[in-house]
Amino acid sequence: MRNLVYYMAVTLDGFIAGPEGQYDFYPLADDMTAWIAERYPESVPTHIRPHVGLPVDTPNKEWDTILMGRGSYEPGLAAGADSPYGHMKQYVFSRTLAQADYPRVEIVAGDPVELVRRLKKEGGKDIWLCGGGNLAGQLIDEIDRLIIKSYPVIAGAGIPMFSGVFSPTGFAVTDRRSFSNGAQVTWLERA
Repeated sequence: MRNLVYYMAVTLDGFIAGPEGQYDFYPLADDMTAWIAERYPESVPTHIRPHVGLPVDTPNKEWDTILMGRGSYEPGLAAGADSPYGHMKQYVFSRTLAQADYPRVEIVAGDPVELVRRLKKEGGKDIWLCGGGNLAGQLIDEIDRLIIKSYPVIAGAGIPMFSGVFSPTGFAVTDRRSFSNGAQVTWLERA
């Protein structure tokens, strides 16, 4: 059965983006960028791949499906990419976007839990929950693994990693890696 993996960047105070969806304040480092391209090439948007030396047709290693809230989808749209992860099956959760306007992704207005449970039963690689915090909050009981890229930055306000109801959920750290910019990647499995 496939796993739902929440792979995201987060500040020290628990935000995945600023109040207006900003994410350009995360400190970049060449060693981390190269590692991401090697370890998780599918996480590099299709339209960005040529700019980081990653061939567009690089095979997916971990995930073949991506789930995005509207806020996670909009940066790609702003860059002119209506299919930011064209190398994967893309689901965008929105009650306001019309499918006819975005034919290269699947717009989902319904229950994300129902979709995830169906996807988990299908064959294929794992499913990447890209964000945002509202969608992650709705799917907290379905998340099997967390891969947290934590950066040494305090945002002060923004979009939380999870939003929703109080639901303490245990995870166990399975690995951790550090980079030259002070960021760490931590892998956690549902306890």
